Amino acid sequence: MKFFTPSADIARALKLSLPIVALESTVVTHGLPHPENLYLARDMESAVRDEGATPATIAILNGQVRVGLIDSEVEELSKAKAIKVSRRDFATAIVKKSHGGTTVAGTMLVAQQAGIQVFATGGIGGVHRESPFDISADLQALADTPMIVVCAGAKAILDLPATLEYLETMSVPVVGYQTEDFPAFYSRESGLKISAKLESPEEIAAFAQAHWGAGMKSAVLVTNPVPAAVAIPKAEMDPFIAQASQEAVVKNIRGQALTPFLLQRISELTGSRSMRVNLALLLNNARLAAQIARALTARKRTRAL
Repeated sequence: MKFFTPSADIARALKLSLPIVALESTVVTHGLPHPENLYLARDMESAVRDEGATPATIAILNGQVRVGLIDSEVEELSKAKAIKVSRRDFATAIVKKSHGGTTVAGTMLVAQQAGIQVFATGGIGGVHRESPFDISADLQALADTPMIVVCAGAKAILDLPATLEYLETMSVPVVGYQTEDFPAFYSRESGLKISAKLESPEEIAAFAQAHWGAGMKSAVLVTNPVPAAVAIPKAEMDPFIAQASQEAVVKNIRGQALTPFLLQRISELTGSRSMRVNLALLLNNARLAAQIARALTARKRTRAL
């Protein structure tokens, strides 16, 4: 029995070797309230389609792992009481026949098995400031899953230097799209350097093929700075992040509850400005991922001739 069930659109795109972009679903199930989460899910899929690729939102519906959802299923998911599904949680969701939103790590697991090589998300998880032993499963997934992952850096609530050190140790190249500075999610800059700067989707596709051609099994992490029109300078964001982090420590908030608490508290402290940044970067990443998927598909077809 297959681990996943593809939608008709995804089955067709896979059969014809068309460009596909995987999209996570925790942003729908745990990121925003209804109906804002539904609008965002639709907008991300539209952004991918507008750039000539097929969107594959990955989620779990009634215990069934799905690759690609039709609009009524996206709407159902946006209203559902769902669990957050990382790599360890699939058996729980399947056995309990739950609805589930897949994290970065969970989405990568399914996308790889489906044969999808490009994935767009907001920001990856990493090493938490509050406890250096609290390390997201996203980092292990990046270390062992050959995929192009487009993000706006790691979530700024994290220990960014420690997160980059972990990625270096695990041989994950961190590529900056038209930047040499590691983006800090809400901010275009962090003061930290990436391992390679690339200027176009075509260069990124060539880089990924060279990386995997050398025998590497890790992902290529593409960091795409949030659009300058909505970015919040790092110096302005740092006090809000520090306050939210301190409140989490005082309230003893840990584990899977920590990131949602921090993001919600920062949204409150910034008057929802951070949420607007989050929405903008998600769409920006979806567009770039689709462009990369098209470039990767074109390179594969050229090699096959």
